[in-house]
Amino acid sequence: MELEAGVLVSPAAEVPVIDGDIVSAIRNLASRGVGSKTIARQLGVARNTVRRYRREPVTAGTQVRPSARKLSAPDRQTARELYVSMAAGNAVVVRRLLAERGVVVSERTIQRAVADLRRAQRAAMLATVRMETAPGDQLQIDFGQKRIAIGGIAVRVFLLVAVLSYSRRLFVKAFLNERGDDWREGIAAALRHFGGVPRVLLGDNARALVVGRDRATGTVSFHPAYLAFCRDWDVQPRACAPYRARTKGKTEAGVKFVKRNALAELTFGSFAALEQHLAEWMGLADQRRHGTTREAPLVRFERDERAQLRPLPDRALPRRVQRVRRRVALDAFVDIDTVRYSVPHRLVRDHVDVAVADDRVEIFHGAELVATHARSTEPFARVINPQHYAGLWRVNAQAVAPPSLAALGRDLADYAAIVAENSR
Repeated sequence: MELEAGVLVSPAAEVPVIDGDIVSAIRNLASRGVGSKTIARQLGVARNTVRRYRREPVTAGTQVRPSARKLSAPDRQTARELYVSMAAGNAVVVRRLLAERGVVVSERTIQRAVADLRRAQRAAMLATVRMETAPGDQLQIDFGQKRIAIGGIAVRVFLLVAVLSYSRRLFVKAFLNERGDDWREGIAAALRHFGGVPRVLLGDNARALVVGRDRATGTVSFHPAYLAFCRDWDVQPRACAPYRARTKGKTEAGVKFVKRNALAELTFGSFAALEQHLAEWMGLADQRRHGTTREAPLVRFERDERAQLRPLPDRALPRRVQRVRRRVALDAFVDIDTVRYSVPHRLVRDHVDVAVADDRVEIFHGAELVATHARSTEPFARVINPQHYAGLWRVNAQAVAPPSLAALGRDLADYAAIVAENSR
């Protein structure tokens, strides 16, 4: 072994190689721009062999193998120190920094030298300390998505999943969107389902919940509507750190559980049937033996947690304050989350404002209320008020009975008498 520029180099060795005709073919194809993978497949040789002959100007008949290289002990130590300091865990940066010091070595050599450090670094990133919360202390919330066949049509359904951190009781509600109104409606439904309010509401950094974060101080700026909702329900909002979804791992696992266990590849005749199925499935999920607590969530809830939840507010503010602007289609409909609502046909191609409340949809043209409908959750449904099409329908002439001759002033007997008189 010889030491060259901080790198240990073994003497090169001459060994028998492949046939000279194949070497010539490799070089010929390579000169025409053919890739190594294609050359290897056509000639029946290993891809690394093709790469070696493309890289090394060797003669047919013998081959000088590339020198085996590894870092000397001092340079290996330098590489490891750079890896955990200036290079910030990047082997490519370590290779560049070593080259500036006159030590030229491959990236793969660096990776071998710091392999144990990389494993320790990855383990530290993945390792999670399970935080157990007291009864009634925390509710974790998250949204998931899944395409579900409803009425024979594949519909993207948004699933709000809420999990009580202590008992692991789970609540799920389906929506056709994931706006701030859907978050608030789903959370309110979960709190009513559990019959009380926990101290903390832990979510992620969805735009409907969080509008900004100061990473230097760790301060989170919540969306004003979401913050007002939390104040109204007397619950403290919190957001997990960016890219640290494991902070709310209970609801992350809950979303997967709903997708794989509650829904799988089931199909439903209507959105109402999906909601009914989820309501029944939640009862079964409450009674299962949880893998972590080794108890049924409902048992832990009734024994330890129900009494720790604070009472629901007497009169909570409306959960939906959604107001969107739409242009009326040629068939006198506006679309809200795949559901179409009719408006007076005179407003075709005009812009209208649509206010979506908990149970109704109001449509305004300027300051004028022009339509009110019951809110529907059935995907691709049409909610119609026939009066919106008054004066638009054409009368079918075939459906109108012709007037009688008597109505016109004569009877058939009169015409019979005239015919008889003329025949004499």
